[in-house]
Amino acid sequence: MKKALPVGVDNFAKLIKEDYYYVDKTLLIKELLDLKGEVNLFTRPRRFGKTLNLSMLRYFFEDTGSDVENARNRELFQGLKIMDAGGAYTNRMGTCPVINLTLKSAKQDTFESAYGKLREAIAEEFERHCEVLENDGINEESKQLFREISGGTAGYDAYSGALKFLSKCLYQATGAQVVVLIDEYDVPLENAYFKGFYDKMVGFIRSLFESVLKTNDYLQFAVISGCLRISKESIFTGLNHLNIVSILDKKYSEHFGFTEAEVRRMMAYYEVESRFPTMKRWYDGYLFGNTEVYNPWSVIKFMYDLYSDIDAFPHPYWINTSSNDIIKELIAEADRETKEQIERLLNGETLDIQVHEEVTYADMHDKGENLWNFLYFTGYLTKESEYFKEPFIFLRLKVPNTEVKTIYQSTIMGWLRKKIEKQDFRDLYRAMEEGNAEKVGEVLNEQLFPTISFYDGAENFYHGFLTGILSQSENYIVKSNRESGDGRSDIMVKSPSLRGRSFIVEVKVSESIDDLEMDAERALQQIYDKKYMEELRTEGYRKIDCFGVAFYRKDCEVRFGKGI
Repeated sequence: MKKALPVGVDNFAKLIKEDYYYVDKTLLIKELLDLKGEVNLFTRPRRFGKTLNLSMLRYFFEDTGSDVENARNRELFQGLKIMDAGGAYTNRMGTCPVINLTLKSAKQDTFESAYGKLREAIAEEFERHCEVLENDGINEESKQLFREISGGTAGYDAYSGALKFLSKCLYQATGAQVVVLIDEYDVPLENAYFKGFYDKMVGFIRSLFESVLKTNDYLQFAVISGCLRISKESIFTGLNHLNIVSILDKKYSEHFGFTEAEVRRMMAYYEVESRFPTMKRWYDGYLFGNTEVYNPWSVIKFMYDLYSDIDAFPHPYWINTSSNDIIKELIAEADRETKEQIERLLNGETLDIQVHEEVTYADMHDKGENLWNFLYFTGYLTKESEYFKEPFIFLRLKVPNTEVKTIYQSTIMGWLRKKIEKQDFRDLYRAMEEGNAEKVGEVLNEQLFPTISFYDGAENFYHGFLTGILSQSENYIVKSNRESGDGRSDIMVKSPSLRGRSFIVEVKVSESIDDLEMDAERALQQIYDKKYMEELRTEGYRKIDCFGVAFYRKDCEVRFGKGI
């Protein structure tokens, strides 16, 4: 039997013990030790393996206090790349206490609730190290504070300084400096931004980090992971030893995300190599440093589907796991220039920007480069190339792959539907009932102008656009892509009463502005040639009118004809 695919498994010990398929990233340990960074911040998009890598670091470095447990942890790494790296690295296994904290649970509507979740996470980590209460090297006063923190009864100041206090206790108990691992450090900040209590959360996270990362004699090194590099002024105040490793860096570039060689090996193992072109088109396209990487979450999800059905369709798996509120706000608040830039990107073009690495959630509302930097560092855009124009670095950005393009497109369609729902289209239906093709065209053109279009799937876009508008009437039923006559009509609109009006609408997308009139005529003629009216006649409708509509970007042309 093949190994199981680790869908959603981000605990390293579980993954290895239960024999899941593992893409070996253990040489991250070697690079971390070689580069000797004291406080390391890794920024990568959501679901790119950060949590699993931090879990792997914990099981490698942690001295559990039990020889048996340490031996079990060592067994986890047998056969993996780090074991061939030499004694300088393997001798570091199981040599120090580890504080392992994830902040990803702090996604509540109020600061009090989010802070409560952070307090629970801190208390759980204290409870995991409860053996220090048996150690004579820790005084009774410290033990009492330890119990209060682990029991959830300590005050705000105790929790904001809890990580340094825990590192002190662990050092006093073991005599070894502590490794600190903090996962998803910016999740509470992202949530707080969208929920309206950003400043309060920044204050707590700043205090938490300052206490453990700044002038902490008990710290050996720290690894922090997140999606964004929040500016030093707001979070990492005074941390001059902070080593920030973003997706621009060439260091550590292959340890987060899957390389093409790793994806090919996985597909060969599961005997689905024939679907590699689809895998590449949908989930490749990211460039971290100079390393091409695939979205690991989406690769594993697609592999899971392929293993049971080699003909499975790809899906935008990332859409439900990442922070797509970012895209929703971008589209809702975009001005005309931003919408034009989004259209260019969705049409396969690129956008040049100056790099600004210290972006915050407030920056997503800025027009211009801050917005595009934000989308780049969160994985919604990727680097095609970079260049230096003294004294600044510039990036040439593009949409990474089909999956991310689909996220943009589905979000745009959702935004467009909501926008349409708020409007009154009685003028449009009146024009249709009067056979006034010119007026129908005017109404549609007014709606097209402020929208964001994407042209590689143009007919689907315009079909959805038109169906959404026509569906706003309470007096008509709208059906799309119904089998009728000798083919499939695009849109069928009919009164609930057989004595009422009915319409056939055929949509064409022109290759140039000069083709609009001709294509609208062709659309109308197709209705007659394909006998699209037959279904309505069979149902009993007698008042049937026809419209041919042609679109080119933000323009449309409409032609009217009577049913025969």
